[in-house]
Amino acid sequence: MTSIHTSIDIAKDYLHFGAAHFTLFSATERENLHGHNFFVAASMTCEVGDDGLAFDYNIIKQALAVLCDSLDEKLLLPEHSPHLAIKRSEQVIEVRFADEHMTYLPRDVLLLPVRNVTVEELAGWFLTQLRADPRITELPLTTLDIRVSSGPGQWAGAHWRA
Repeated sequence: MTSIHTSIDIAKDYLHFGAAHFTLFSATERENLHGHNFFVAASMTCEVGDDGLAFDYNIIKQALAVLCDSLDEKLLLPEHSPHLAIKRSEQVIEVRFADEHMTYLPRDVLLLPVRNVTVEELAGWFLTQLRADPRITELPLTTLDIRVSSGPGQWAGAHWRA
């Protein structure tokens, strides 16, 4: 039988998280702290198997749901920003930006290994997390695209190709 490639899109209502952030525009300019209801979607391509199945989609859906849950109700801060100085202790997370000094409770903050908390960087973070998951690297995917939205009509994507 001739092999058939297929594309699969996953965009479930539960693949979302509410989080606070501020975008950094320069060493002296940033947005005010605010929040979004972010949504996450995935698209992938692969070959359809002899049994008529591509793979178990639940693997991707479950991994994305766990990642979304890990970001939910957090202040997301970019750990690799050249514009922030972040100091952590058990009692407080101190953030310095330009002439500002901000303090947050550790339970409210998630430091992400990104340069800025933007939909572009979040899409890349999700893709990196998925590509580090052995359950996903074992799938017969030829492409994997992750999209993150901070509101209707505003998406950014990150792309992997085999």
